[in-house]
Parts: sequence; structure tokens; C-alpha cells
Amino acid sequence: MAFKILIAEDEEITVKHLVNTLAREGYAVDSATNGLDALRKIEADSFDLLIADIKMPGMSGIELLGQVREKAPETEVIIVTGFGSIGSAVEAMKKGAVEYITKPFDLDELVLKVNKIRDRKGLVRENIALKTYLGMDKKVSIIARSRPMQQILETIENIRDSESNIFFTGETGVGKSLLARIVHFTSKRQERPFLSINCATLTEELLASELFGHERGAFTGAVKTKQGLVEIADTGTLFLDEIAEMVPNLQAKLLKVIEEGEFYRVGGTRPIHVDVRFIAATNQDVRGLISAGKFREDLYYRLNVMEIFIPPLRERRDDVEPLAAYFLKKHLPKSNKKISGFTKEARAVLANYSFPGNVRELENIVERSIILEKSSVITPESLPQSMSVFQIETLDPSKVRTIEELNKDYAEKVLDYYGGNRSKTAEVLGISRTSLWRILKEE
Repeated sequence: MAFKILIAEDEEITVKHLVNTLAREGYAVDSATNGLDALRKIEADSFDLLIADIKMPGMSGIELLGQVREKAPETEVIIVTGFGSIGSAVEAMKKGAVEYITKPFDLDELVLKVNKIRDRKGLVRENIALKTYLGMDKKVSIIARSRPMQQILETIENIRDSESNIFFTGETGVGKSLLARIVHFTSKRQERPFLSINCATLTEELLASELFGHERGAFTGAVKTKQGLVEIADTGTLFLDEIAEMVPNLQAKLLKVIEEGEFYRVGGTRPIHVDVRFIAATNQDVRGLISAGKFREDLYYRLNVMEIFIPPLRERRDDVEPLAAYFLKKHLPKSNKKISGFTKEARAVLANYSFPGNVRELENIVERSIILEKSSVITPESLPQSMSVFQIETLDPSKVRTIEELNKDYAEKVLDYYGGNRSKTAEVLGISRTSLWRILKEE
């Protein structure tokens, strides 16, 4: 989004020169002829920078500065003053002005100061985004030996120049978040922020604050203004995992961001403008939720410009063995063990298992096997015993059961193994507590 500047100046010719000069530099510029008019505009909209004359009718630049620091602390301020009012400019700096410039001023000098402020604000925003996903490897890769996964990667390659929103669907643990990162880091936005949030892990109030930020005093404990992920992700990508868990009230706010590129912080009165690409994901039947009135149809179609279904691991068996080898290599170093691979029998167990927890479950199984294995290769004895039971039941023609029944049965076995600890069970299965609860309550 363009860097937005408001000029508060009562001299018409000065305003004209400033607006024309800054607009040529690519800035979005608005103006006000007095302090009160400028304050009204700041209360109604968001600006990156205010350039205010120190002497204006109705409200001085110093008074306006105080109001801006209170109502819009993210807006930087440059004070314009005459040579005889340097003392007032110093006072303004003490009260929070970032720069001052004296009349008659050099327009080139002003542009340099504005450019410096723009670059600094951009760097601060990038640093916030960096802290949010610090440690993420931008050189993401994915195992895709199976034809279904190869087709998905081909689709992602074909849309790498697109700015369209994407909707990933598929069971929990199939790799939706990894594919979202691949979409971002192969797109034109790859040098911009990539942020993500799981909508199922937070209450409505916390999710609203995390997504849209809040103003100071918006609620108990809001001691200072906070930027939300939507604001921090400006010019980049925001991944919304488990989007179907978002309540309708927040769905409406998200729809406004997608349609109009603006939103309000919690407790805020000024719109904030952003340019964000959204990638959403869910393991639920969204169309069913729409029919039940639990998910907005208009939001679904705004997000679902490109829908990509990721098949469960049991439907792409060719990926199991290379994924197991990858996870062995990933987790082996921290074990201080020397394990070269899997025995033929262990590979057979893996190949015939249904993996209700998909790729996440496979990773947990491999990590657990490394801990338990005492020899130089992973044997069936180091794999969970329930895998063999699951395999026998699945392959017995006289005991064919639905995937839902198998998922529930296995989840109950794991829950019992961990003494009823649902948090640990969900972690081992590679799913959220919400998803575990949903599996266990299915009839």
C-alpha cells in the first residue's frame, strides 16, 4: 500500500507545492487547512506521516501533535516552523515529533526526510514480521513422489505469478501449512512477510486481537496499541489455518479486509488499509457449514478463488517411505544414535497402515521409534503396537469398517495409552484438541 501523508498547513501555495512534490514521489497525499480539520481526518482514517505547520488557526501544530500522539501513536509527525521558532520545534521534538523543517524550506530536503521516515517505518514493520516467523526456513521443500502430490505442485507452479487467494482442503495433518509456505515463497511476494495463525486455538476475543490488533484501552489489559497479523502482513501473505473455526462476527471483518483492503483495530475508529494475500485451510466440509449457517458463503467464495484438495496419506502410498526416511534424517541427530534406515518388515507395516493422523502422525511415529530403537535399523518392535492391530483390522474383508470408525477406534486407543490426557493424545496424533474432540464424539 502507498505511504499515506497528511499535510496540515493554512498557506494554500505551500500546500500545493507539498502535495505536488510528494505525489510525484509516489506518496498518497491529503491536506487540511487547519489543525482541527487535520485532527478530524486523522480520527477518520490512518496516515503514516503528518506534516504540520506549527502555527495554524484553531489548533497549533504543537496541540495537534499532542492529539496525534494520543489518538494515532503510529503516525509519525514532522513539524514545519519559521526560523524564529526553533525553540518551539525543539519542544515539538521532545513531545514526539520525529523531525522538524524550517521555512522557507528546500523541497528536496523535505523529500529526503520523508523518504527516511518511510524506510524506517517499513524496516520496523519487516522486523515485527521477521520476529513472528523467525526460524522459518524459506527454502521449504516437500516430499512428492506420488502422482497426486506432483499434480498439486504443478498447480502451485502454474499460479506462481497469480495474486489470487487460495483455499486448501483436506484432513488434518496432510501438509496444508507446508504447501501454504511453498505458495508464498514461490510467489512474487516471497520477499515480503509470511505469517500464519491457527483459528482453532484461540478464543474469539484473542483471535480478534491477534488478527486485527487493538487500540490502547480497548479492553482490560490493553495498556498499549498493538498491531495485528493482518496489519503486519501488509504486502505479504497471511495463512489462516482451520478457518472454519472462525466465528461469523470475525468472518465479517475478514471479508471486509478482502473486499475493501481495510479494517479497524479492536476498539479503533480509523480504518487501516492493507494489501494482503490470504491462504486459508480447513479439514471440515465448508459447504455443509455454509448450509448450516455457520460459515459465510460470500467469504468462502472470496477465499476460494483457487481450491486445492490435498489427499490423505493413505491415498498416496508412494510418499510414505520417502517421508519416513526424511523424518528419520530430521530427528536422528538429536538422539545421538546411529540408525541407517528401516527393516523390510518395518517398511511393510508403514506401507499398510492407514495413518488417520496423516503426515504429522508419521513424523511422530518415526520420532518415537528412534527413541525406542536399540539396534542400527528401525524394526517393527519400535513401531506402535496399535499399527499392527490397525493393519489386521483394515485388511480383514469380514471386518471392513469406515475410516471414521477406524479413526475413532485408534484415537481411543492412544487416549487410553496416555491415561486420558487429551492434550498429549492430540500432540502425538498431530491434530488439534478440537479435531480430537470431533473424532471422539462421532457416532
